[in-house]
Amino acid sequence: MKVYWTEDADRDRRQIYDFIAQDNSDAAMRLDQTFSAAARRVMEFPLVGRVGPVSKAREIRPHENYRLLYYVEGDAIIILAVVHAARRWPPETL
Repeated sequence: MKVYWTEDADRDRRQIYDFIAQDNSDAAMRLDQTFSAAARRVMEFPLVGRVGPVSKAREIRPHENYRLLYYVEGDAIIILAVVHAARRWPPETL
């Protein structure tokens, strides 16, 4: 299996990193590593996540405050988004 991060997921990840790094760059790096570890776990166990809010999507919580949303497409894991647990996903505009 291979993991692919969508542009939206990459942007989410960068924004989370940048926001946290303003106060604590070490914490930002650790959280980003947590997201990477979650993606590797999904790569090894694609159905580990619970069924997500949209068709075919699944989600895991790599951190108590964040959800990683993804789906499995053949032999690929597509990371759709990384969102704060309090945020609604998908946004109503989708």
